[in-house]
Amino acid sequence: MKSFILKWARRIGLGVLGLVMLTAIAGATYEFNGRRRAARDFPPPGKLIDIGGRRIQLDCRGSGTPTVVFESGLDMAGSLSWSGVHDSISKTTRACAYSRAGIMWSDPSDGPQTATTIAADLHATLAKAGEHAPYVLVGHSLGGPYIVTYTKNYGAEVAGLVFVDASHPDQVRHQKEYTSVNLASSMRPYKLAAALAPFGLVRFATRSPQDSAQKESSDERAKSAYTSTSLRAMLKESDGLDQSLAESGTFRTLGDRPLFVLTAGAPRSKEELDAMKLTPETGRRYQAMWDSLQNDEASWSSRSQHVIVPDATHYIQFDRPEVVTRAIRSVVYSVRACCGRSVK
Repeated sequence: MKSFILKWARRIGLGVLGLVMLTAIAGATYEFNGRRRAARDFPPPGKLIDIGGRRIQLDCRGSGTPTVVFESGLDMAGSLSWSGVHDSISKTTRACAYSRAGIMWSDPSDGPQTATTIAADLHATLAKAGEHAPYVLVGHSLGGPYIVTYTKNYGAEVAGLVFVDASHPDQVRHQKEYTSVNLASSMRPYKLAAALAPFGLVRFATRSPQDSAQKESSDERAKSAYTSTSLRAMLKESDGLDQSLAESGTFRTLGDRPLFVLTAGAPRSKEELDAMKLTPETGRRYQAMWDSLQNDEASWSSRSQHVIVPDATHYIQFDRPEVVTRAIRSVVYSVRACCGRSVK
């Protein structure tokens, strides 16, 4: 009787193992085909620039100087993070958006992703693409420290900057005073998802139902199509957050470069407060802390402007694209005015 039970237990165990293996194979096949469809249906806007065995997607439009270069925040949208303002700025001057290593159409990097390595990739990409300084750098969220580090390392190329609700090098220390929620804890579900991505689960979970897919923009569908491959790159950047903030924090003197600081001022929703473990009162104090850090960023240049956008959330470029466009144009015009002979 005992041997009979053991024999059937082995059979059941092998059956379960076989089912798991078949499911994994089916999922991997689904993911492989999904990646092929993504490459076919959503080709990269602009060009893929070879920077030495890796390609970085760069989308430059318009003409004129200085050239505006967009740097996205810690997300998976890449150059599409600026779709609301890219064309508008290209009517004023040359405007370039790109996707960092591993995001959207860009090839991944084997090494760590910190502000220094990201600045080096951007510098190589612009040079290989034949783009020319002077640049006005526009950084959203973590893109702020990235463009500050670019200015630190390649300062002769940077004529002006725009911060769009940009991260501050001291923010982690100040945030701890108000909430126990941090980037590492918020990224845990994404790390689990990244482990399951090769088996198609992320692609399946982020697919759009047929009835709503037709209503989504092409950009939204493209971001969904590349989520499973962009996820690991975003996590590498999140792992490098402390180092990136430290690297940018060593350079807080932008001289007389025109600087425009935009700060999101819309009250956080109840869902956002709950996710951050904030009460309405601590939420207001948290916002005051954030405004103070943004004021500090504005002090880094002797020619700065700081505007709080009361009806915009963190993604000001989507909520109020016209405000971001005006800020960028203000810096562009300031650069042209101060450097009229060399900048047209």
